[in-house]
Amino acid sequence: MNTITRRLSRMKNILLMGLLAASSCFADRPEKPNVVRPSKPNVILLLADDLGWQDLKCYDIDVPSPYETPYIDAFAKKGILFWQAYSPAPTCAPSRAAILSGTHPARAQMTHVSGGYPPRPHHKTGWSMMAPWYSARMPAETVTIAEALKAHGYTTGHSGKWHVAMGHHSGYPQPEDQGFDYSRHSRGAHSGLKNRLTGFATRDPKDPYRLDENGFPFDQTTEDAMTFLQDNKEKPFFLYFATWLVHAPIMTRSEQLLNKYCDKLGVELTEAHRDYWKQEGQTNPFYCAMIEQFDTYCGLLFRYLENTDDPRWPGHKLIENTYVIFTSDNGGMEGDRNAIYTDNYPLDQGKISIMEGGTRVPLIIAGPGIPQGVQSDVMVNGLDFYPTILSLTGTAKPAGKQFDGCDISTLLTRNPADASLIRNADGAVRDTMMWHFPNSKFESSIRIGDFKLVRNYNTKPELELYRLYQTTDGKQVRGDIEEANNLVAAMPEKVAAMNATLTDYLTEMDASYPYWNPHCPRNPKREQVPAVTGDSLQGGTALFSFKENGAKVVRADLLYTPNGGDRLEEWFRAPAKILPGGKVSAELPKDATHYLINLVDENQFLVSYPEMDSKVGRQYSTIALPASKKNVRGEQKK
Repeated sequence: MNTITRRLSRMKNILLMGLLAASSCFADRPEKPNVVRPSKPNVILLLADDLGWQDLKCYDIDVPSPYETPYIDAFAKKGILFWQAYSPAPTCAPSRAAILSGTHPARAQMTHVSGGYPPRPHHKTGWSMMAPWYSARMPAETVTIAEALKAHGYTTGHSGKWHVAMGHHSGYPQPEDQGFDYSRHSRGAHSGLKNRLTGFATRDPKDPYRLDENGFPFDQTTEDAMTFLQDNKEKPFFLYFATWLVHAPIMTRSEQLLNKYCDKLGVELTEAHRDYWKQEGQTNPFYCAMIEQFDTYCGLLFRYLENTDDPRWPGHKLIENTYVIFTSDNGGMEGDRNAIYTDNYPLDQGKISIMEGGTRVPLIIAGPGIPQGVQSDVMVNGLDFYPTILSLTGTAKPAGKQFDGCDISTLLTRNPADASLIRNADGAVRDTMMWHFPNSKFESSIRIGDFKLVRNYNTKPELELYRLYQTTDGKQVRGDIEEANNLVAAMPEKVAAMNATLTDYLTEMDASYPYWNPHCPRNPKREQVPAVTGDSLQGGTALFSFKENGAKVVRADLLYTPNGGDRLEEWFRAPAKILPGGKVSAELPKDATHYLINLVDENQFLVSYPEMDSKVGRQYSTIALPASKKNVRGEQKK
């Protein structure tokens, strides 16, 4: 045996004896009851506002973006980054309600923002179609993910945006009504500026947006989230951190950050940029600054989890027993009529559209048992979060709860590339997702595997078919994610099958469809719409008579408000009965102050009585029927 071999052998023996001694030592030491991983892991749902699929550097494909997001990029390497993640809806409120409730927006009758008013066209004669009634709120009786976790021993917190009631932070119910122990509503550094070219934050300690050493403004929303973590880390916690960034207004309080992107993009600000930005692409320095500002606030939370000891698990950091779900409420908002914010290319369109740019979102999930540095092409949805969180935390499913998403915990922990691990309630592999947006652009869509069908209710073509990906022998490659090549003419049988499946989904959910406007001169068959000829109120029953003019009445709905005349006047829908002889009856809820009737004919025209006019703002009680003699039109119920 040579000298080197003898040294290696001796070192091996010393190491072995050391390990045996250490093992004996730990065996003789009584195990502390809390040295094992706590059975209830923490959960953080970090929800961005209007953050697009191409707004993060880690999602760059094709042309690189100028946005810098180092903290989120680093976080993506600690978990799974999903390339085919979707929001439940293309706008804010329905997506947020769906994520918190696990219920599809179509089933919940909450398909857009600012609901809770009677159906009416935005312009009496100019709009050919109108949206159906849709709810302004997530019903208070909904068992949210916060309530389910709270019942399982979790402390629950919310910071930031709510917007699943009548207003952003007004109306009922609020977070405290739906399972949150802690709730703060500040807009933080995203509070509006009168002039985005001036009024920047300073380093004055009294400045509410005071700059830190790196030139980033103080953000109360992030501070509130951090306060919740600091105060509740000794218990299992669930934090819903719903930041306002990067929603309009497009501005920043950091002059240093704004100047950085002006230099990087080679642009010079003028007085015209006070309100508008007209240059196309990802060239808006205000938006660039907002993105990096948002990334920095996320970094504060990530670093806190990484550097803070876990009181429930000595010797470990909070991050080791915390699941973090990072995503956006909908696709990126590319701009408005007067300004360009960003560009979701190669995806088509953006927020307020069910095309890929409006519904595809960034999604990164990290936590115990989840592999790090993995990217997945499996199709997932925000509706999946609720059942997945229940599974990851060992929380029982609320009694009678129906989920429109799937539990993806097995995918997360076993094989993020295996789509067959996501299964519907019947055990079948989930390969289908559906979106319904009977508002604004009046459209629905369904994706089945590689293909996506779009149904347009008010524009041509009526149907569009795109092959987003091409899968062969289980291998998926990028196809037409730009939705540029409509295959309707080339694949009529697939179009018919997917369209029928879309109808089946909508029917099962009792989804509401948009209506034709009988006052628009462009609409054929409008002369056949029915007319209401009389009304009366007998006790608690509202009665109406109507005359058909060629088209059969197929549906009747009672619309009523319990708070007519209030600033947040809110309308609800209740069923009405179509009776023989051109009659309709409806039981008036006891709390109703005002009401009206909607008739729908066989051609999908809607007739409202009294006729609703969008010019009254939210005060539709001024033209509705009073529910009693005490409530004359326009008088607020006391």
